[in-house]
Amino acid sequence: MRALGLFTSRRGAIALAIALGTAGCGYSQEEWDQKVRENESLRNQLAAQRQAQKKCEADYSDGLHEVDELKRRLKERGIDLDTVNANLAQTNKALEEYQRRATQLDEIRKRFELLRSKLQKLTQLGLKVDVRDNRMVINLPGDVLFDSGREKLKPGGESILKQVADVIRGDSDLSKRQFQVAGHTDAKPLQGGAFKDNWGLSAMRARSVLILLTTPAAQNGGGLDPRNWSAAGYSDTDPVATNDSEEGRQKNRRVELVIQPNVEEMLNLNSLAQP
Repeated sequence: MRALGLFTSRRGAIALAIALGTAGCGYSQEEWDQKVRENESLRNQLAAQRQAQKKCEADYSDGLHEVDELKRRLKERGIDLDTVNANLAQTNKALEEYQRRATQLDEIRKRFELLRSKLQKLTQLGLKVDVRDNRMVINLPGDVLFDSGREKLKPGGESILKQVADVIRGDSDLSKRQFQVAGHTDAKPLQGGAFKDNWGLSAMRARSVLILLTTPAAQNGGGLDPRNWSAAGYSDTDPVATNDSEEGRQKNRRVELVIQPNVEEMLNLNSLAQP
């Protein structure tokens, strides 16, 4: 009986100590049990997440193995996926470059159409505006401007050139463009005279047109800015028709006002000139 009483006494002391310890930590027995349960739940969640991660890693490894196996089987049949992917990347790059160029070409097309519309007044004067050698050209018939073998402008030629100058000078964009006056002859050799040959004649005719266009309007000229103009003689080296007939030779005797392309326009304008 004494031993039983001693055991009971010790058990009570232990319970009292636990109660006092719990109270000393600021938690009741119920709160402490709740914390224990929460901790156990967190451990269970962590274990579940670790298990899920292991499964994901195993699935990923299996997936890589299946991809490798598929590549091996395709390669046995002559299909290399790595090469296919590389070709696909090159194709996509080429398509992007094509789209960029198409957009750029469309912008150039719009500027070209605008420039051609600005020169529409010249076609109303009977002049021809077209594209040659990737440059826009205003064609002035030589027989209208000059007498045979001469470099002095005829009155009718001066009148046409002044009208051309009026159109160019009256447009803020055209007046800032760079032009070259190009003189051309037919293939018949020049018989003597001050110019000696067709090179001299074509160059002097281009000079006469240039001087008229860039002479100030107050001095009965075209009034165009000489800084935007140059002249060149091509003799018979750039024909637009055969020299075997009088009709062809007449077409070759001409002076061209060549509109020099801007840097961004240096693409193939011939493809844009089609009606």
